Amino acid sequence: MRPAILVIDMLKEFVFGNLKAKQAQSIIPSIKRLLDFARKKGIPIFYVCDAHEEGDFELKLWGPHAMKGTKSAQVIDELKPTADDVIIEKRTYSGFFGTKLAEILKEKRIDTLILVGIFTHICVQHTAADAFYNGFNVIVPRDATAASTLGDHEAGLNTMKTLYGATITIVDDLILKLGQGQG
Repeated sequence: MRPAILVIDMLKEFVFGNLKAKQAQSIIPSIKRLLDFARKKGIPIFYVCDAHEEGDFELKLWGPHAMKGTKSAQVIDELKPTADDVIIEKRTYSGFFGTKLAEILKEKRIDTLILVGIFTHICVQHTAADAFYNGFNVIVPRDATAASTLGDHEAGLNTMKTLYGATITIVDDLILKLGQGQG
């Protein structure tokens, strides 16, 4: 397994702003623990972030949010990217649509994506779908993802498991598995 972690939309808008996910703050410690482990093991980390521009179709549904260049589109301070991390700006739900994510991952010979962040049933799920369509294995730690409601969270996890073959786990179990498989 050659994994990479995708940190999806852990932005000020969705953690503290107008469109915040109810449980977003509660998943920060789990994500931080996973990122700390990944950095020690040399597992690549990608931040997949909304960076909307005027006219983006999605704004018709949600109104202006996480607009490119604004504070609301910044990764939260608790999970700040390092110089070694890759930032992918996206303009819709999926981290793959209209970005170079698939190309970069394939260049790095990544075969497994660990998806963390928010919203489980929207951006995480759509990124999982495109990961599947691009031939990647998908792992989703349930304690490192969140949605608007627990029902939406569980529905997103179930969809990713049944439709895209995602492995649903928790961060501590994933760290143990990665620790055994990485040199």
